[in-house]
Amino acid sequence: MDFYKGEPSILLAVDCIIFGFNGESLELLLIKRGIEPERNKWSLMGGFVQPTESPEGAASRVLKELTGLENVYMDHCGIFGDPKRESHERVVSMAYVALIDTHKYEHIISDHYEAKWFPLDKHPDLIFDHDQMITTAKRALRTKAALYPILFELLPEKFTIPQIASLYECVYNIELDKRNFSRKLLSSDLIIKLKEKDKENSKKGAFYYRLNTDIYKEKIMSFLRYLPSWSMENE
Repeated sequence: MDFYKGEPSILLAVDCIIFGFNGESLELLLIKRGIEPERNKWSLMGGFVQPTESPEGAASRVLKELTGLENVYMDHCGIFGDPKRESHERVVSMAYVALIDTHKYEHIISDHYEAKWFPLDKHPDLIFDHDQMITTAKRALRTKAALYPILFELLPEKFTIPQIASLYECVYNIELDKRNFSRKLLSSDLIIKLKEKDKENSKKGAFYYRLNTDIYKEKIMSFLRYLPSWSMENE
């Protein structure tokens, strides 16, 4: 029996907003779209949900097709369904934000796509409502980062204090007092000092640290109170 006979047909898609951190700035992974409409224009990586897939499964497949990666941090960040978002068909898209360490994964980007990392604040014009998706993903990232250690997904397992300071500045669009930031971060016990030093980026060398995952949830909120205020207008 055809229970839904006469109901409209709507395509369900997923789009992945892939953020990366290169040690100094946030970046966005984009592709040149290989199909019509909007062929050869810059786009987020996306695809349609197949009959045997969940939206989460489709997003994981799309990410793997582009980067070769599995088990990457990914989270749903919005549904985009304006009837006029695409002119040829009615398409509703579920957007997912993914976090990648660009240095670790840049060498396995798929050759099937013309993919490129762009500075988050200097990327080219995008198709459809993809700019709106990016704005939504940034808001979701800021909110989630205040509660969980997700920003460390953008960092190597061991990192320096200047690296994490730059990351927070990029994500929250703020300027930190580096000395005060370092002092508050060290006093929070959120990070554990290692014996190794990063000697590539400074003559003296900066000590590496790792996240103290045992106390992150307990300490992160008190630490974030020391950050300068930020607002959604500063996109």
